[in-house]
Amino acid sequence: MSNVPANLKYTKDHEWLSIEGDIATVGITDYAQESLGDLVFVELPKVGAKFEGGKDMVIVESCKAASDVYAPVAGEVVEINDNVVNTPDTINTDPYANGWLVKLKISPADVANLLDAEAYKKLLD
Repeated sequence: MSNVPANLKYTKDHEWLSIEGDIATVGITDYAQESLGDLVFVELPKVGAKFEGGKDMVIVESCKAASDVYAPVAGEVVEINDNVVNTPDTINTDPYANGWLVKLKISPADVANLLDAEAYKKLLD
């Protein structure tokens, strides 16, 4: 069973968000990294890039496949995690802490439609 921290929000596309005020830290879930396998490449957007919710934001590649990571909500990139560009396997070993991808400035009201941990666990079952 995948690790699903209770304090995070989730999407049906297996992204997680940690929200502090109007900043959302975004990454892919433990389930997503397990499904992809060993990650070998990450392409992050530039700081200042703006995304609509549901649009392609990040590309992650494993030995198996390339996969898009979608913006879970609309927002502007305020920080990127260069560490995962240099060592993509950080996402495999620590998806919820050091393996985050981007920080977005968001409208906190936009997170109302996201899944809580219990709803995400049901989606995985």
